Amino acid sequence: MDPLKALADAERKPYWLDRAIAPEPLPRLVGQVTADLAVVGGGFSGLWTALMAKERDPSLDVVLLEAREIGWAASGRNGGFCAASITHGLGNGLERWPGEIAALERMGRENLDGIEASLARHGIDCSFERTGEMRVATREWQLAGLDEEAEAAASLGRSLERLDREQVRAEVDSPTYLGGLWDRDGVAMVDPARLAWGLRDACERLGVRIFERTPVRSLGDGGAFLHLDTPLGKVRASQVALGTGAFPPLLGRLRHFLVPVYDYALMTEPVPKDLLAEVGWRNRQGFGDSANQFHYYRLTDDDRILWGGYDAVYHNGGRVRPEYEQRDATFEMLAAHFYETFPQLDKVAFTHRWGGVIDTCSRFSVFFGTAYGSRLAYAAGYTGLGVGATRFGANVMLDLLAGEQTERTELSMVRRKPLPFPPEPLRSGVVQLTRWSLARADADDGRRNAWLRLLDAMGLGFDS
Repeated sequence: MDPLKALADAERKPYWLDRAIAPEPLPRLVGQVTADLAVVGGGFSGLWTALMAKERDPSLDVVLLEAREIGWAASGRNGGFCAASITHGLGNGLERWPGEIAALERMGRENLDGIEASLARHGIDCSFERTGEMRVATREWQLAGLDEEAEAAASLGRSLERLDREQVRAEVDSPTYLGGLWDRDGVAMVDPARLAWGLRDACERLGVRIFERTPVRSLGDGGAFLHLDTPLGKVRASQVALGTGAFPPLLGRLRHFLVPVYDYALMTEPVPKDLLAEVGWRNRQGFGDSANQFHYYRLTDDDRILWGGYDAVYHNGGRVRPEYEQRDATFEMLAAHFYETFPQLDKVAFTHRWGGVIDTCSRFSVFFGTAYGSRLAYAAGYTGLGVGATRFGANVMLDLLAGEQTERTELSMVRRKPLPFPPEPLRSGVVQLTRWSLARADADDGRRNAWLRLLDAMGLGFDS
């Protein structure tokens, strides 16, 4: 199908949020309230922090403040890949924390187990399917990377199933596939919006006071309390946890470490059973290819296909604007790539197209810190793998606020920051040169140019 025709009737909004099951917004904050803990941000980071704070101490008075509605930003418009990795993949973790990677991998899997247990305990129905993820090679040069990852996993006692061309096409049949690597239980597929809404309900049942449509305009030290000002009210809190992602941070120092990058996705109409049978996909695992500019895709519970990624876009100056969430050139390119991957589905059209900003940092994975005499903790920089890792990050923030020395807080990953980005306009030049270089590497059999080799030598490891 022609991409323009396939996109003609697609709604310009995230599929996950465009459903009648979306809950009504909760009230705004009006007036002044006092709390033991104020959580800023109603995405996964803030929701897990509020929920687990109450689980740790049911007597704690917790307030959560969300600028719009729960899950409206990255938490409600992602692909729904809930991964065990807390390091943005095994390769990234090995590159940065080789001495801690065994512990990081173990803690990541414990975190995914903890998510599954929390969903059962709180009765959260978000179509959690622990079907794993298949990484596929679509070019010959990518096969070596699959072999290397399988060997690295084996050295840590993990078994990733390496599939040849025929084996991977027996799972999902695409003429583009040359091989695959299947992590059978290290990733779960979820409905991200229903996960966010379920966490909201669980927080309320435990007594968390949630205020939606309540942006925090400023944060300051009021002596005994930290003060958070909102348009119609104020919060006085003994402690604060920040989980605001890519949006302008309330803590100025975070601006040096974060850049906002736009990611885009499409959702198909439900695929007829006879067409889906031609593709296969009986095991319902998530998929991602192995290029620097990669696609991610998965089935929904009603057999739609979410198809996203590839064209991560940074706007010079780090600008974040609503109009950037729609980018027709990217949508048309994604649609064309979809039909190249699945020519059997050339009659399937798209019902939704959307984009949004995610937060990334120079090490591609979450970093942490404290401020105001350790009365404030933050976690940021998840780079697209926050569906699962935010629960781990929430536990770290709560450890830091409690002043506890735990296995988590002793990690170099927690104690050290990523390298900061240079100031503008140099920052924009660095980011755009890197994006261009990664695209060139994909087109040149993976060969990295002088700029990427320099970044590798500096330990930045730009590879996704």
